[in-house]
Amino acid sequence: MGSLLDIRDLHIRFGTREVVRGVSLRVDEGEVLGLVGESGSGKSVTALSILGLLGPQARMEGQIRWRGANGETDLTRLAPAALRGIRGREIAMIFQEPMTALNPVMTIGRQVAECGAAHAASWTRREARRKAIAALEAVAIPDAARRYGDYPHQFSGGQRQRILIAMALINRPRLLIADEPTTALDVTVQAQILALLEDLQCGYGLAMLFISHDLAVVSQVASRVAVMRAGQVLETGPSKKLLTHPEHEYTKSLLAAVPTLRTDRNRPLATL
Repeated sequence: MGSLLDIRDLHIRFGTREVVRGVSLRVDEGEVLGLVGESGSGKSVTALSILGLLGPQARMEGQIRWRGANGETDLTRLAPAALRGIRGREIAMIFQEPMTALNPVMTIGRQVAECGAAHAASWTRREARRKAIAALEAVAIPDAARRYGDYPHQFSGGQRQRILIAMALINRPRLLIADEPTTALDVTVQAQILALLEDLQCGYGLAMLFISHDLAVVSQVASRVAVMRAGQVLETGPSKKLLTHPEHEYTKSLLAAVPTLRTDRNRPLATL
């Protein structure tokens, strides 16, 4: 199984501040790589750089090698038009907060359909609608055909997250970037979303970069885990080994900070 995405010595600066410092990551075909770390560690910035979504103020050095439909290429060197052909079609992303990621004045059906039609100019309006309904059904939106014309505020938080997943998967990408997909969801809905992502990942043969600050969540979905802090990847390894026998002191500190039923509530949680 070959490497699908290979990030090599990536540096990202905003002005004089370097927020990503020499990150190297690899995602193989069909695998789930978990990227964990505290808020502000550079996880989301790294993910956004893959799709060229950082804006003109960002300065990048390094390589982001992508083995796509047209062979291997460095995404950092692609022209904007060429990158748009990959973004959403070969690499898709689920953003953190579904209520802000969805357009509140557009129906959810139209938003899902537009994601597909953007990469399929030959689709008719009827075909786009049909494929959008099929995508909504695939993520278990009840009565998808009837709710096609509803707006985001008419759905629950978990349903809005499912809609974002439908938007990401309508073009059957090879890599899915899931950036904190269970943020602000209660544990029951969180478990449903994780189960859905696992089913879709297996059913579609997707590779996935799963970003989270929650080690417990990552341990459920990822086969490998990379730990990030202050713009650097500190440790990478198989999830079971890393979570049971971590090598880096920061990883040990993260695991020690997870409360359990045996945690002494009279003592502060471990920090680094």
